[in-house]
Amino acid sequence: MTTRFKAGDWVEIRSKEEILGSLKSNSQLDGMPFMPEMFAHCGKRFQVYKRAHKTCDTVFPTRARRVHGAVHLETRCDGHAHGGCQAGCLLFWKEAWLKPAGPGSFHHPESDNAMHLADPPGTVCGATESDVWASAVKPDPNDGAPVYSCQATRLPYATTPLDWWDIRQYVEDYRSGNVGFWQMLKSLVYSVYYSLSQAGIGLGPLMRRLYDAFHHLWDGPKFPRKSGNIPDGQSTPTAILALQPGELVRVKSHDEILATLTVASKNRGLLWDAEMVPYCGKTYRVLKRVTRIINENTGRMQEMKNPCIILESVVCQARYSGCRVFCPRSIYPYWREIWLERVESQMSADATAEFPYSISG
Repeated sequence: MTTRFKAGDWVEIRSKEEILGSLKSNSQLDGMPFMPEMFAHCGKRFQVYKRAHKTCDTVFPTRARRVHGAVHLETRCDGHAHGGCQAGCLLFWKEAWLKPAGPGSFHHPESDNAMHLADPPGTVCGATESDVWASAVKPDPNDGAPVYSCQATRLPYATTPLDWWDIRQYVEDYRSGNVGFWQMLKSLVYSVYYSLSQAGIGLGPLMRRLYDAFHHLWDGPKFPRKSGNIPDGQSTPTAILALQPGELVRVKSHDEILATLTVASKNRGLLWDAEMVPYCGKTYRVLKRVTRIINENTGRMQEMKNPCIILESVVCQARYSGCRVFCPRSIYPYWREIWLERVESQMSADATAEFPYSISG
């Protein structure tokens, strides 16, 4: 089925019965699982957040992948069918599970049968609600431990390869409304500049300093790909703030955070990513503390030795990510508490009044 929805379009999620009728017995459509957490959204209306024509595969070494006939809505997995996983992944919605809604919506008669167009003649479709629940978790045959299956763990099998140099993806980024022209231009400039700084001609340090000196010209942060100075294997500093959902925090400056990182840009095993740099120095609310997430490679639940923090409206924008530029998946970055500082109660009220946009991201 041809991709129809763009960012900003209003859609209605089809009924549970309609969606179940589109699935195979493994609860998948074109390899993409429909998960129990998605039932709660059936029949509701949402605006398209972004067209999910591509994504980043984090199961194998991170790479770009092409997705066919899917979008992201403002809906995230709450993990209740997956052992309480707290990653909060943005859900993929196959366009066959949606229909146009709202003023100016359009309707194609063939869309009523679109849920079955992807299947070859003779394919038997249809799953039950029990099938969907059963597909979410199964015991490991060796030790009986639960092994979870979700859209994130199955991404390599629901997508196809996408090379970073395939220019069609960037045309699609713009035409779909995912990325504005100015944002695309800024990322292009950075990508070229970064490639030149890594070309082995000995000008890297100088080019990074020049980038820092003129970064305000393109309304962006200083050079985002810098590493810490603590030798790998040596302990890194920590802080315990016991932050709770709803509290206001300020993200420390990039330089302050670099002082907590190893030369591999890690703090107690957690990677600091260039995509987090644009949020430095700004104020946000704590969304939640994260203590358990599904390991996307193994499907097993992974307990965090040190809880991490997720901030409201703070997501990976894929501006500096090399082979996966403009990935629309909008993954929540994880923050160490030492990278944050609590904003006190009176200061919180002032910050809310003075910086309403930075708080919401």
